[in-house]
Amino acid sequence: MVIDNHCHAGPGDGLSGPWDSDAGLGDYLRRARAAGIDRSVLFAAFHSDYAVANRAVARLVAAAPQRFFGFAFVHAARDRGRILAMVREAVEQHGFVGIKAHRFDARISGEVCEAARAFGLPVLYDPAGEVAVAELLARQYPDVDFILPHLGSFADNWAAQLALIDHLVRHPNIYTDSAGVRRFDLLRDAVRRAGAHKVLFGSDGPWLHPGLELEKIRLLALPEGDEELILGGNFLRLIGQG
Repeated sequence: MVIDNHCHAGPGDGLSGPWDSDAGLGDYLRRARAAGIDRSVLFAAFHSDYAVANRAVARLVAAAPQRFFGFAFVHAARDRGRILAMVREAVEQHGFVGIKAHRFDARISGEVCEAARAFGLPVLYDPAGEVAVAELLARQYPDVDFILPHLGSFADNWAAQLALIDHLVRHPNIYTDSAGVRRFDLLRDAVRRAGAHKVLFGSDGPWLHPGLELEKIRLLALPEGDEELILGGNFLRLIGQG
C-alpha cells in the first residue's frame, strides 16, 4: 500500500496564495490514482479558524474513510487553551490519527505536544527551517513522535536540511517526509544515514504533483522492504496500525 503522508484539503480563507485558499482534490486524486497511490493523509490549508477547517476535512475523510486519514491542524498561539479540546473532537468524533502544526502560524508549543501525548498521536510540525527544535522535542517529549516534513525546509535551506539529517540519526522519535525535497542527494543521504524507517513519503498535494514526488522515492532504488517502509509502513506504525 502506498500512502501519501502529506496532503492539504478543504477551505482556506486567507486568499494570499494557494496555501490559504481552497485546496480542491480533483486533480490531485486523478494524479494520485494514476501514480498508484492508495491512501492519503489530509489536513487543512492555512485558515483563520482551524476548528472550522478541521471539520471540513473531517467531512472529506468521512466520505471516503478507506481512502483518507485525517490530521487535526492547530495554531499553537491562536488556539492556546483549546488545543486539547480541538484534538479530542478530532480524535473522538472524526477518527483523526495525528496533529499538524506549522511554524508560519506559530512555533510549536508544549500544549500541542501534551495533546499529542494524551491521545498517543504523531505530530507533523513544519519548522520552516528552524530544525534545532528537534533537539528540544526529542529530549522533552521522547514518548511523542514528530515528523518534520520537507527534510526540515520547504524553502530548500540546504544547511537546515543537512542539520535535520543529524537529528534523524540521533533521535528515535524524530522523522521526516520527502514532500517537496528538491536536493535529491540530501534525501538519499537521509535514508542512508538515518535509515528507511525514519523517512515517510509525502507529496504536499494538491499543489505538488504526487506522481512526481513518488518517483523520487522510486529513484532511490532501495531494497523492496525499505521502500515499503517509506511508502506506507512507517506511517502505519506511527499511528499504531502497522
